[in-house]
This record gives sequence, C-alpha cells and structure tokens, in this order.
Amino acid sequence: MDQRDEQEFAEYFAARRDAVRRTAFLLCGDWHRADDLAQTAFVALHRRWRKVRDRGALDAYVRRTLVRAVIDESRRPWRRERFVDEMPDVPVAGADVSETVALRQALIPALRRVPPRQRAVLVLRFLDGLDVAATAQALGCTEGTVKSQTARGLEALRTELGDALDDLRPAS
Repeated sequence: MDQRDEQEFAEYFAARRDAVRRTAFLLCGDWHRADDLAQTAFVALHRRWRKVRDRGALDAYVRRTLVRAVIDESRRPWRRERFVDEMPDVPVAGADVSETVALRQALIPALRRVPPRQRAVLVLRFLDGLDVAATAQALGCTEGTVKSQTARGLEALRTELGDALDDLRPAS
C-alpha cells in the first residue's frame, strides 16, 4: 500500500474503531473477544483496502466480516459459554441511568443465549440501527431471511428475558 492508502485506512480505523468494538461486544458478550474480533475485521479490510472501490461500503464490509467471524467462532466447542464482567459504555439517549443499567443487566446475558445468526440480526437491526436491506447486505442473505431471523430472534430474546422484561417496563 502506498502512503496515501495507509493514511486513508488509518483515518477510517480511528473513526470506526470504537463502534466496531461495541458491535463486536454486543455480538459475543466479551470485551476481550470483541477486541480480537474487531481486529480480525480491520485486518481483513486492510488486506483488501486497495481493491475497495466504493469507500461508502466500508462499514458494510467491516460489519459483514465481523458477523461472519462471530458466527464462525461460536461454532467452536470451547466458545459455547462465556461470562462477562463488564457492561458496554453506551448510554441510551434520554433514559434514566438506573433504567439503562437495569436494561443492560437483563439484555446482555439474554442476548448471549440467542442463537448466533439471530443475535447478529438483532444487533445489526436494533442496536446498530440498520434497516432490513442493509442488514441483509451485511450478512450476505436475503431480506426475507433477515425478517424471519428477526422474528425468531425477538421471540428467543423474549423467552430469555421472561419476567425481567416486565420488571423493566415502567408502571402505567
């Protein structure tokens, strides 16, 4: 890579590092693994940097690489169960801090128990804010698959949350 390419990659990396790391954490539930997965995604992007023609698609490429790495790693038997000591540092806009903490304490462990493909769809759709088409592109599947995985993932998440979901809703 020439000097200009290296500079462009460094600027992209600096701008997107934290967001990619947070997405990786939400997908895997472990900050150390999230660091490794984010690094894997950025290394893959760096290798292909000169071949990327559409710089507007960089986020989609990194997301897709990240999701594939998480799903591939989840298939390894020694990765089936993990515990988290820390919660992400991403506050929900306009929410009370205690509600945000309660939501994270219930959501993150439940999200970890949702199957990997469904978890990937839920994170990309609802936590990264992608629409159905962008999620389908990031995962390399059809929009119908995204919709069905979203429905199944939400149902699995509701099942995992159980009574905790009722406790999080404000009393009317």
